[in-house]
Amino acid sequence: MSPLRTSRHRLRTPGRALPLAVAAVAAVTLAAPADAAVQHRFTPGAPGVGDPYFPHLGNGGYDVQHYKLKLAYDPDHDQLDGTARITARATQNLSTFNLDLNGMDVERVTVDGRRAHHKRRGTELTITPRKGLRKGRHFTVAVTYGGVPRTIVGSPIVFGSPYGFLHTPDGAYVGAEPDGASTWFPANDHPSDKARYDFSLTVPKGLGAVANGVLVSKRAGKTVLSRRRSATDTVTYDWRESGLMASYLATIDIGRWDVKTGKTAGGVPMYVAIDPEVRKLSAPGGVDPIDYYYDTTAKSTDLWVKLFGEYPFNTAGAIVDDARFNDQPLGFSLETNGKPVYSAIRPDRTIAHEMAHQWWGNSVGPRTWQQIWLNESFARWSNWYWTELQGGTSVAAQARATYNAKPFPDPAGAPYWSVVIADPQRDTMFNDRVYSGGGMVLQFLREKIGDERFFALLRAWYAQNRDKNVTTEQFTALAEKVSGQDLDEFFRTWIYSPGKPPLP
Repeated sequence: MSPLRTSRHRLRTPGRALPLAVAAVAAVTLAAPADAAVQHRFTPGAPGVGDPYFPHLGNGGYDVQHYKLKLAYDPDHDQLDGTARITARATQNLSTFNLDLNGMDVERVTVDGRRAHHKRRGTELTITPRKGLRKGRHFTVAVTYGGVPRTIVGSPIVFGSPYGFLHTPDGAYVGAEPDGASTWFPANDHPSDKARYDFSLTVPKGLGAVANGVLVSKRAGKTVLSRRRSATDTVTYDWRESGLMASYLATIDIGRWDVKTGKTAGGVPMYVAIDPEVRKLSAPGGVDPIDYYYDTTAKSTDLWVKLFGEYPFNTAGAIVDDARFNDQPLGFSLETNGKPVYSAIRPDRTIAHEMAHQWWGNSVGPRTWQQIWLNESFARWSNWYWTELQGGTSVAAQARATYNAKPFPDPAGAPYWSVVIADPQRDTMFNDRVYSGGGMVLQFLREKIGDERFFALLRAWYAQNRDKNVTTEQFTALAEKVSGQDLDEFFRTWIYSPGKPPLP
């Protein structure tokens, strides 16, 4: 952390009201070849990547390399203002391209420093650069925007719980899975397009701002926040996430924080930020909650390194807030990159679960949301394994207890066995069968192929697919290769079919 440097500057962001040379080329032939005409044709990028659950989420025609988010947040007015600079590579000849942005007001858009036309339709921000962008070209789009970020409420996907950008009593708390990133910054908001991130977060003096990655600088200054008439004493926090990250895993968390840093016993850097209000609560064993989160996170991180392979990112840790919605406490945790976010005190198995996600979901990510079980089932099996190693129930017993506890047919309004693990459908993608049902599958696979091959499979799955996006078919193929067994019937029964199969 660098020492505070005093400066005075004005943040050029939207305020209360937002205003919303051609060179001739001589022909050298009578007619250009048809293939040359096709090669230089510029077409719009698709307004979605075709995800079967979220067909309009994400966008086609480019691949984001880096986000630089320069933002100011004023909790007195719930106002977020700033500029998102997005560096991308065109994957086709682009005449226009889209970003996802849900709400917020856009003041200005540039492409490579030149003003670009933009229009809004629903959650799509369509941008037309002055000249077409050739396939393979790197370009930078800058979007200056502001407003009050919307909290998503009432969605059946997460059982009606609020998510996305949550306004807290002293700041903000962001947990955006699956489609909430675009409520606070313009993005190619789909897990298949991972990028690196820099965050520059300006907040009123007395508050802190935590984001993914490593804190690289902190400086004091004065800023004219857009809803205030005069300059305010502020502090700017610069964070850098150098690992590849999906947009839904990005977080900024603003408020008052107590911080503990260090390294795990295995040498992974640690950063835990906790709301002082949470430290007044009781943690397991009667320890200080900041020590509880630090020690549990460090211990589980080192366990997963030993079991799965090298830690994927540049820091591990936790962000623990007194998160509320309409003054009601939230029971919330999410595997945001490096430092998962938690509301209040969560069980140690939950911390182990979210840290396992750093491998399963964050580094090895799903190609589409249909493959969500590759995130959640792996993390659930992992927290079962954690529980066993802490002297609790064995994974085998936990799997069978779950199996026996779930009646078949499903009771009305409580789907479980009717949910297909490998294709759970959008509104039931976070159904418990994707979690505990998939955890059962992995445990039964372990018993079928033996511990040596099962743990070799996990290590190979990570080693071969780190920072990539994967499908179910890739996993089942690797399982057959590592085990040397024909597993078609096993997977057909347990992940591709509804119903309650007999125990293997």
